[in-house]
Amino acid sequence: MEPGNEDGVVETVVLDARHLAGNHPDIAEVARVTQHWLTRAVIGLNLCPFAKRVHVKRQIRYVVSAATEAADIAAELESELQLLADTDAQDIDTTMVILPDGMVDFYEFNDFLDTADRLLKRLRLRGVLQVASFHPDYQFADTQPDDIENYTNRAPFPILHLLREDSIEEVLETYPDPDDIYEKNQETMRRLGLEGWRKLMREGN
Repeated sequence: MEPGNEDGVVETVVLDARHLAGNHPDIAEVARVTQHWLTRAVIGLNLCPFAKRVHVKRQIRYVVSAATEAADIAAELESELQLLADTDAQDIDTTMVILPDGMVDFYEFNDFLDTADRLLKRLRLRGVLQVASFHPDYQFADTQPDDIENYTNRAPFPILHLLREDSIEEVLETYPDPDDIYEKNQETMRRLGLEGWRKLMREGN
């Protein structure tokens, strides 16, 4: 995929494609499935008021990573955090690091977020960038695995989503009741239901 394509993506970058190709012959499919989830669920259900703007402006960088070990994922995350911090927001506003073969276990993935936070601190990027997380088995505290509320943060693959604090604040300044976003999202998912979610993901895929 080339920069400035019609999918609302700055570019799709494949890290260590030789290793990834063994399990994913069509590398672009990983990004395509992720984009489908983004447009159908995150944007389509308005789960994130920030997502549509950067998608329309083609300011999303997708990184498909071959990493499977925590140390390798951390190294790639560090590189992407630094790149985002050093790049003008008009060129790349946000980055999604997709891990099709890494952090399959949600609890391992969740524990890794502490590493991500330490990276932000070491790079002096706290308050500048933040790392959001999505996972196929995402589960909030005090929920059951199949509770529909978990699907606000469920994605086709484990994803580390790198966001600019300034961009988030800019959007939230014009968003009504930003403190209610979490509860609104939960209510949206309850109205949709599991079958509704599955139908949404099948449509156009």
